[in-house]
Amino acid sequence: MTTTSIPRATSEPIIEVTDLHKSYGGRAVVNGVSFSVEEGEIFGILGLNGAGKTTTVECIEGLRKPDSGRIRVAGLDPVTEHKAVTNVLGSQLQESDLQAKLTVREALELYSSFYARPLDWKPLAERLNLTAKLTTRFGGLSGGQKQRLFIALALIGAPRVVVLDELTTGLDPRARRDTWELIEDVRDSGVTVILVTHIMEEAQRLCDRIALIGQGRISALDTPSGLVGRTAGSTVISFTPSAPLDNESLSSLPGLTDVEYKNDRITLSGSDETVNAVISLLVRSRITAHQLRVSDATLDDAFLDLTKS
Repeated sequence: MTTTSIPRATSEPIIEVTDLHKSYGGRAVVNGVSFSVEEGEIFGILGLNGAGKTTTVECIEGLRKPDSGRIRVAGLDPVTEHKAVTNVLGSQLQESDLQAKLTVREALELYSSFYARPLDWKPLAERLNLTAKLTTRFGGLSGGQKQRLFIALALIGAPRVVVLDELTTGLDPRARRDTWELIEDVRDSGVTVILVTHIMEEAQRLCDRIALIGQGRISALDTPSGLVGRTAGSTVISFTPSAPLDNESLSSLPGLTDVEYKNDRITLSGSDETVNAVISLLVRSRITAHQLRVSDATLDDAFLDLTKS
């Protein structure tokens, strides 16, 4: 990604959150959240609006003081050792903004002045395709250009950890995918990434592990494929049979979790075993499956299944 010396990963997690609690006006927003993040991974935090995602990361960043619980970032307490934490953690806030008349160059130089040993911002700007925009004022940048600038500002202090909160919200599909590639480059450079998002495709592509937060608690923590595997039916088979199928034969298919009939079309939720069994059943019954579709469950399906009340 850029020219900096990244500390080697250790056996200790780079971030540890233990029994975190935070309330506002007597309402628990974060209620006993615990997880750890390994150095060098992209760790996703997903949840519905108001689930406690942003409050959790703001506590990690030291922007909010927890009511109780323990947080360590590279062994440091974000509250009592906040200045030291700012030297190992960079962040892009959910509501990031800059003064409209500030140029890209001025923003990069200003943020560089905050650190004793900042990165050279010129190669960083070049890698993020900002060199041609150095004299452009912030108010004149596109959404994607602003996001690239925020990534640069989050990285300019040579952090070991960077927090990206709803980074691609509002971007068009091309700008979003370009930003995903940048995030992968950041991780490949040795920086640990905490990614807060509600875009399932983004989380499924980028994250090594994901914590699903609902009602202030972690409802699941696993790899994207592990979360998808927990859904009620990880494979969906749909088709229109050329002749009626026996209901009893369908309901006894191995691995089947659900059957839905709509007009003449049948939709089955199950497993790979279900797919093989239904194909065998169709062959034995000499029935043709018109418009046969077989699809794996997505992180969207897992999210809806695992966060439902």
